[in-house]
Amino acid sequence: MQKLGLQASIRRKRRFNMKDKVAERVAKNLLKRDFTADKPNQKWVTGVTQYRVGERWLYLSAVKDVFNNEIVAYQLSERNDNDLVLQTFTKAFAKQKDVTGLVVHSDQGFQYTSHAYHDMLPKVGAQISMSRRGNCLDNASMESFFSHLKMEGLYPYHIRSLAEAQSRIEKYIRLRPQRKLNKLTPVEYRRQFAV
Repeated sequence: MQKLGLQASIRRKRRFNMKDKVAERVAKNLLKRDFTADKPNQKWVTGVTQYRVGERWLYLSAVKDVFNNEIVAYQLSERNDNDLVLQTFTKAFAKQKDVTGLVVHSDQGFQYTSHAYHDMLPKVGAQISMSRRGNCLDNASMESFFSHLKMEGLYPYHIRSLAEAQSRIEKYIRLRPQRKLNKLTPVEYRRQFAV
């Protein structure tokens, strides 16, 4: 091209910075790694994890109360999208009626920076808290649950179907006793506390 005196005509690319738009919906870290609570519905942590079954993926969205490590609500899906998280919180808020002042902590995943998420939580009186970008320790309580679920409830078994994976996840969530709760399940501990 140089020998022939030719020069390429380069189009200017229009740039739109999505980071600026998303940054508007990133909340402060209100939890600051304090994964303790004096009573139920004071602090919840949430996240999404995935588990592979053959060539398919199963996504689990869960909400955990740090008071007793109870999974308040969860949703399974073959799609990791906003609806997965929104349905999880719809279940959680239907189950726990009064959540005024509750702090809900998550990472900065696309579901948690969505308009729908930021509209839903304040309507029920909940405050949004988020980990710093790329810092899994800020949400260690939820990450720990997902790790234990996989190591104890999924990996030891040769799971062949999504239905079997779903069944094992549900069983693990329902029946897992906690050493810090005097070997009671989180639901049993909550009932004892309520008496």
